[in-house]
Amino acid sequence: MQTLWLKNPLAIYTGTHYDANGGVVVRGNTVIELVANGQNPHHPIDAVIDASQHVITPGLINAHHHFYQTLTRAYPDALNKELFNWLQSLYPVWAGLDEDMMSVATELALVEMMMSGCTTASDHHYLIPTGLEHAIDLQVEAAQKLGIRAIFTRGSMSLGEDDGGLPPRHTIQTEDAIVDDSLRLIRSYHQRDAGAMTQIALAPCSPFSVTTELMKETAYIAKQENVMMHTHLCETIDEEDFCLERFGYRPVDYLEEVGWLNNRTWLAHGIHFNDEEIQRLGKANIGISHCPTSNMMLASGICRNNELEAAGVSVGLGVDGSASNDGSNMIAEVRMAMYLQRLRYGSANVSHFDALRWATAGSAKAMGRDDIGTLAVGKQADIAMFKLDEIRFSGSHDPLAALLLCGAQQADRVMINGQWRVHDGQVIGVDINQLLTRHRKAAMRLAEKAQALR
Repeated sequence: MQTLWLKNPLAIYTGTHYDANGGVVVRGNTVIELVANGQNPHHPIDAVIDASQHVITPGLINAHHHFYQTLTRAYPDALNKELFNWLQSLYPVWAGLDEDMMSVATELALVEMMMSGCTTASDHHYLIPTGLEHAIDLQVEAAQKLGIRAIFTRGSMSLGEDDGGLPPRHTIQTEDAIVDDSLRLIRSYHQRDAGAMTQIALAPCSPFSVTTELMKETAYIAKQENVMMHTHLCETIDEEDFCLERFGYRPVDYLEEVGWLNNRTWLAHGIHFNDEEIQRLGKANIGISHCPTSNMMLASGICRNNELEAAGVSVGLGVDGSASNDGSNMIAEVRMAMYLQRLRYGSANVSHFDALRWATAGSAKAMGRDDIGTLAVGKQADIAMFKLDEIRFSGSHDPLAALLLCGAQQADRVMINGQWRVHDGQVIGVDINQLLTRHRKAAMRLAEKAQALR
């Protein structure tokens, strides 16, 4: 195995207290040494990468997304709406997804994230119309081809609008079909060892789109199979009202009732918790994926990151779907998280270090991973390297702060599992123009199918 020294970076964030200003040493797929300022590695080195023009961070980790939504960015019928009305506008469109659309949407989302410094991507795919029963298989294939670390959550919807739920009948599945496929995917793809490249979690979509029985059955399966669970929770006040009216519980009480208040669970959004609920979530070691851009676009509210972390909740970061974010750019999302949280807590109480922590170690811990998220000896060699040579950075003085304050948009190099996957800002082995052409055609075809059904 080659031993590689990323030497003397312009700046480095490791997520640890160790001095690594002299760089990082990688052997195979593992970090084996952090080099202090002015020092040389203790290990024999086979190759050196001059990092003097780069800011280095751990690979960014996306804790919540919907890859298929890259096909419906800035969709006219969904503009200027809040969550429930936005969903009702888009459910009929998404019901037209087919396998080709799913594959190209997944590939484009992953490429976009890799180009922005993301090394581990989680996706929540819950919409599986007839003909798309192998959606997750297609996603696994795309991720393995690209060489990105991925956590695919087998989503589901079982509560249709005719039974009091939000999604239309033709977008839901039976509970037997959901359970059977969940078990199939776990046994086919879920890797359990440190350094796992592909993992499966179970992810009923939300309290307003699945039954109580499915939530309970999911908790049982997750415990038996030792996998993580994921769902949307407390994204909007409408959701809170729905839970109170249908179940007689606030969302966190409902979570406890169905057996989800434990360390196998991470939640998307987590905005509308009261103080007592935050303490309960912390004691249960719950994870939260903060999704700032989506929350602003849909006017959902602001996650209480500081109180959640203080209570013991693992706070991570997600771009959320590309129809409510309209992008899949992780480094841009880190900046957005920092600024949105400053609106809540003030500039002195949220730093660029906080935002980088949410996007790395926070996301890793939220999703049950302890092998990624920091640059430390023994951790996986997942590394993002950014240049500050664009006009936006001219005149900046603190390189690490400038990465966020000046608005970095793209990584120069990205290493995943010890392998270079992005070089000179481009994903290795991907014809980006061909991918864009395929993706645009798929998006147009999906829109045309929706128009034809009107």
